[in-house]
Amino acid sequence: MQNTTTQAKTILGQFINGVTVVGDGVQQPIMNPSTGKSTKSVELASTQTVNEAVQAAHEAYLTWSKVPPAKRARVLFNFKALVEANRGVLAELIGQEHGKISHDAQGEIQRGIENIEYACGAPEVLKGEYSKDVGPAIDSWSDFQPLGVVAGITPFNFPAMVPLWMFPIAIACGNSFILKPSEKVPSASLFMADLLKQAGLPDGVFTVLNGGKDVVDQLIQHKLIKATSFVGSTPIAEYIYQESAKHGKRCQALGGAKNHAIVLSDADVDNAVSQLIGAAFGSSGERCMALSVVVAVGDAVANQLIDKLKDAMSDLKVGEYSNDENHFGPVISKEHKEKINNYIQSAEGEGATIVVDGRNVAVENHEDGYYVGGTLIDNVQTDMLSYQDEIFGPVLQVLRVETMQQAIELINNHKYGNGTCIFTRDGEAARYFTDNIEVGMVGINVPLPVPVSSQSFGGWKSSLFGDLAMYGPDGFRFFTRRKTVTQRWPSSNVRENIKFSMPTL
Repeated sequence: MQNTTTQAKTILGQFINGVTVVGDGVQQPIMNPSTGKSTKSVELASTQTVNEAVQAAHEAYLTWSKVPPAKRARVLFNFKALVEANRGVLAELIGQEHGKISHDAQGEIQRGIENIEYACGAPEVLKGEYSKDVGPAIDSWSDFQPLGVVAGITPFNFPAMVPLWMFPIAIACGNSFILKPSEKVPSASLFMADLLKQAGLPDGVFTVLNGGKDVVDQLIQHKLIKATSFVGSTPIAEYIYQESAKHGKRCQALGGAKNHAIVLSDADVDNAVSQLIGAAFGSSGERCMALSVVVAVGDAVANQLIDKLKDAMSDLKVGEYSNDENHFGPVISKEHKEKINNYIQSAEGEGATIVVDGRNVAVENHEDGYYVGGTLIDNVQTDMLSYQDEIFGPVLQVLRVETMQQAIELINNHKYGNGTCIFTRDGEAARYFTDNIEVGMVGINVPLPVPVSSQSFGGWKSSLFGDLAMYGPDGFRFFTRRKTVTQRWPSSNVRENIKFSMPTL
């Protein structure tokens, strides 16, 4: 590896031991989804590079883990200020590589900043537990110690926010962190690495490695990596969880979703429509919390929803990320665009009704971009492929049932259990829904029930593999291990008898 400055402007490499490095390894083009053209390339890390990076991270951990939590938090306070000062640059990088409209990218960054703020509370969260006199002259306490080198593997759809779910807390806990972002959107991670260095983070504590499955496998298999954190599709989440367990690693792996909204007959339909439009089509539907299915209880409600959704969708603006008048931008790739279109075609072929068809949307002067317009599908059935799978695009499907109980059973029978919500004015119905729905994150008249930074994010069933959710209190528990100490200082002039029974009070 060699340090470069001129190449790094167009060829992105790795961030190792405080330095951006580009070698002569395999390169992959980075596409601008708004234009369908390649603007820069990223070098994929070699086995040697991965090993060097992990070793450097381990050596940095040995020192960083001894730094008091308050001093670690000061670095994160500095980092937070730098992210806030540079949020425009970060939003631009997200737009260039993901296609996310700038106002949406700003929202992503703000949610990430809130996770940095929570991580700054490490001195309070890590102070441990103490019990005096648990036995005769015996005291006991627990503290929470870092794991070592930990790795985060993040998806393309949130280039800033999802990494910020992971590494601020991991670093605050005293670990060193290796981030493997999606190779489609590496710039945000590399930019944040530079901000961390400016904030005073010691070299080696934060590393960025770019690559595909081979890099992921090397991180999972490396003896110095103690834990893996992942967000992405369910098949990959399950694979990473199983492989991590096989190699003795702690793992939290968040997978896919099929998020439903129940709309009852007493709901404010106009408000529900406004909420559904944003939750279904924001970020082109490329959110694991995107609300992609509406379950209308009764045909009267369903007919109202279809008519009002169709009218509201006529005003949707799809286009380039840099125009804030657009509501959402392109999807991530040409292949993903084709996949979404195939799901729409599949629904139509299986008997569903395409109310609004986004397959042939055209954006002037950006004809090669990866655009799919907002799509509304009615009369969807549970055995349809478009219902069973996660489409991950701007497609909203409507199912019709006769009772709320049928709606709940429908949701509970789905393999995913990430997020859900109910639109109603009935408090009794809302309480029954929250008590009986088998989903990890629930909204009442809130279509995107993403927990705030002081809570934790995670679904149920095939949406989460592992015992601990992401960020919040679970984040601190995931990136630390408990050590419990029991001590006694017996009187020097008392000799105790030998005891063979289990110690009790």
